[in-house]
Amino acid sequence: MGAASVFIAGGTGYLGIPLIRSLVERGHQVRALTRPGSEKKLPPGCEAVVGNALEAGSYADRILPSTTFVQLTGVSHPSPAKATEFLNVDRTAGLGAIDAARQAGIQHFIYLSVAQPAPVMKSYIAVRAECEAALQQSGMNVTIVRPWYVLGRGHRWPYVLLPMYWICERISSTRASALRLGLVTLDQITRTLCSAVENPSINARLIDVPQIRTGSVLR
Repeated sequence: MGAASVFIAGGTGYLGIPLIRSLVERGHQVRALTRPGSEKKLPPGCEAVVGNALEAGSYADRILPSTTFVQLTGVSHPSPAKATEFLNVDRTAGLGAIDAARQAGIQHFIYLSVAQPAPVMKSYIAVRAECEAALQQSGMNVTIVRPWYVLGRGHRWPYVLLPMYWICERISSTRASALRLGLVTLDQITRTLCSAVENPSINARLIDVPQIRTGSVLR
């Protein structure tokens, strides 16, 4: 495909900055929603759209001319103790972005969700599942990406769990859960999101951890 025109919410975060860099390097036009005063956090080559991710009306009329919307906004370092924040931030930003993108006529909406089902993080998963359902009913072409935990700078403690994952992936009774809730790297999720931009879905597409690791779904 040719150069894509992409609008990113959550562009100054842990996943947003490497994704923007990758998209710009690959020749795509990238615009990112940012709070007033945070414009300089965006990588070079990215156009800043000043607004509030929790108030869709602050940016809805500036989504166009982008044709792809990437929703990354969410609470940093999620934990079970942040249930209220998930409702106030992840839910508000997600549902607001979906409605604004639909009204703008966005051709492809990419949503960063979470692996599910899972035995923990119930409130976090519930919010993401609600946004997934809203997307499925929106009529837009959507790609839903479901990592569990993304390893990278400042997000390294789960490395100690790798031996346990290795064992669980080889036991038939735990293999499916271990793969679904497996760890992915920042490079892997960045490549997956970039590939989703360059290979728009028709109707709805789910990308789970095994596909994030290999990128095979997007080939």
